[in-house]
Amino acid sequence: MQRASRLKRELSLLTTEPPPGITCWQNENQLDDLRAQILGGADTPYEKGIFNLEIVVPERYPFEPPKIRFLTPIYHPNIDSAGRICLDVLKLPPKGAWRPSLNISTLLTSIQLLMAEPNPDDPLMADISSEYKYNRQLFLLNAKEWTEKYASQ
Repeated sequence: MQRASRLKRELSLLTTEPPPGITCWQNENQLDDLRAQILGGADTPYEKGIFNLEIVVPERYPFEPPKIRFLTPIYHPNIDSAGRICLDVLKLPPKGAWRPSLNISTLLTSIQLLMAEPNPDDPLMADISSEYKYNRQLFLLNAKEWTEKYASQ
C-alpha cells in the first residue's frame, strides 16, 4: 500500500517536474515496471544519445532500492554489457548507500551524473576502465561510436 502511493507520487512529480534530460513512465500500467530515458549530457561522449532504462520496483520499496539497468548498450566503465550499473545508491548498506529517503528521480539523476563522470576505480568493465584511465582519447572515441550506433534516434 505504502509502495503504491509513494510510487504514484514519485511518478506524478517525474511527469510534472522531471529532472533536465530525464523522462520516466509506467510500462503498460504496471506500477512496479517503469521505463526511463536519459539524454546524454552536453560535452560528454554520450551527447545527443537517448538511453533507455528499465526500472523494476521491489515489493519492499522504499526500504529496498529499485533495480535499474540500461536497455540501450552504452560504452562505460561502470555499466556492463547486460546494462547493470555499478553505483552505490543502487545497493543496500553496508556495501551500498541506498536510503528510503532517496527516490527514483534522485537515482536517475545520479545515473546521469555517473554517465558524465565515470568512476574508473569501481568498474564493472575492467578493460573499459583502464582505457578510460590510460587512453582517454580512445575511450572517448569508442563511447561516441557506441552512442551513434545504439543511442541515436
